[in-house]
Amino acid sequence: MSHDLVIRGGTIVDGTGAAGYSGDVAIDGDTITALGEVSGKGIREIDADGLTVTPGFVDLHTHFDAQAGWEPKLTPVSWHGVTTALFGNCGVTFAPCKPKDREFLANMMETVEDIPRDAILNGLAWDWQSYGEYLDSIEKLNPAINIAGLVGHCASRFFVMGERAVDEDPNEEEIQQIAKLVGESVKQGAVGFSSNRLPGHVLPDGRSIPGTFAKSNELEAIAKQVGANGGILQFVLNYGNLAEEMDLITTQARAAGTQLLFSAPFNPGTDGHLTGYDEAIAKMKAEGLSVNGLTLPRSGGFIASLATEMLFNMPMESWRSMRGKSAEERLAMIKNDEFRQKLIEEAKNTPRLAEAARNYFYLGDGDRPNYTRDRDDNVASMAHAVGEHPAETILRMMIETDGKAQFHMRFFNNNLEQVKKFLQEDWILPGLGDAGAHVSQIMDSGWTSFLLSHWVRDEGEIALEECVRKMTSAQAKVIGLKDRGALAEGMRADVNVIDLDNVAERQPQLVHDFPNKAPRLIQEARGYRATICNGEIMLENNEHTGAQAGRVLRNGG
Repeated sequence: MSHDLVIRGGTIVDGTGAAGYSGDVAIDGDTITALGEVSGKGIREIDADGLTVTPGFVDLHTHFDAQAGWEPKLTPVSWHGVTTALFGNCGVTFAPCKPKDREFLANMMETVEDIPRDAILNGLAWDWQSYGEYLDSIEKLNPAINIAGLVGHCASRFFVMGERAVDEDPNEEEIQQIAKLVGESVKQGAVGFSSNRLPGHVLPDGRSIPGTFAKSNELEAIAKQVGANGGILQFVLNYGNLAEEMDLITTQARAAGTQLLFSAPFNPGTDGHLTGYDEAIAKMKAEGLSVNGLTLPRSGGFIASLATEMLFNMPMESWRSMRGKSAEERLAMIKNDEFRQKLIEEAKNTPRLAEAARNYFYLGDGDRPNYTRDRDDNVASMAHAVGEHPAETILRMMIETDGKAQFHMRFFNNNLEQVKKFLQEDWILPGLGDAGAHVSQIMDSGWTSFLLSHWVRDEGEIALEECVRKMTSAQAKVIGLKDRGALAEGMRADVNVIDLDNVAERQPQLVHDFPNKAPRLIQEARGYRATICNGEIMLENNEHTGAQAGRVLRNGG
């Protein structure tokens, strides 16, 4: 018997946590049809000798709501073995939406997620009002990977209340209308509902986005509708008020009787607890509630370089004069001795910059960025070692590298020893790469490659089988995918063939490939011999093939 595709002689790590074994994988159409020793030939065969064969990875925290409308490859994550991505996180989505509200949602997404407003307004078709119609619109573009969506609190609240959604609480009738609208969106295919609790997520005028301060009665009404229609709940929290926030989302999980997912940057615990989440998680588990948190498997932060704006938004006149310039123009400017000295003097007169430099880390000059420097190996200590101010060190390194030096400005998960322990908690899943958001500021989307390269291969702290389980079947289970996330006969053929000895993230780059040539950071990968989505080879030797066999995965579908 012949097959469409046979992956021959690899180490199969099936995504269930079971020990890897040597064997073949046969694929016909979009389905895995045989594993183990496959005697039949493939019309196409991939030699996987010495390579690892896994299910395609699942990324549960992206913001591809806009990018899916104009970039069907859905990079960067599709370079890193991801075959299913969930967008619509953090309460911000483009549906449901009345035509008159498009600019409001576009402006909100720009300030919250750094997705350019004009790219959103000009790059999306905007041929929808309901959430189901939005999914239909995205589906027409034939994405390269599978995508699923959450319906956001902001859009749903604004659809019902208009401008009052920002500052006022809904009345009882409006609460029921919002809940009904969310329930209908889940019926139409949203896999759940997302809500933001973080006050720092703001509109262009500085007000927190709709729903940030929603009271429990509103959230419970929504949760009941979500649960009744088989959806999940997703939250980003106000981490400065963690105990109350954990109580609130526990109440919502109880009301919905469904899966709870929330963003969980490391938050240190007290009284012998590893994290500030521990007590609440223990209570949820004791009640039988299903809960998972997502955390980045390394430090998260901004990219500072001559290509990005991070260093040039600081309140210093000469530095700000470089805003909007190209990297080449900036390099020429800092090479000027007089101008460079002015930059240094301004920095010396801004004491908080020297303190902030303790969280700036050089990414190195190799193809693979160094995200694992010791906490003391920062720009401040580098400067001290040579008798410089941190600004002098940054500028000198930029000149010495011909403008290529990049620095990681860490702002969460700063302690890798704590992160290592946190990743091994049974309720924690890796993720939180925010692909599609903060597009010219942050590049954490290659987290899958980091997890494999650092924690599995280099450090040996996480077993390969457990790492793969947490990136595949465990994440698929959260959003109710029964036919993806594991390698088994009858499952959808989402598969990776990986050179574990070489897999890694590559250095971030700034490109201008969004609508209107808007900028974004990208990060390619190495070590991916092939990535297969629904039976089609989507990536081969780290490069896209042009295949676009991804699907919109709908709740209940």
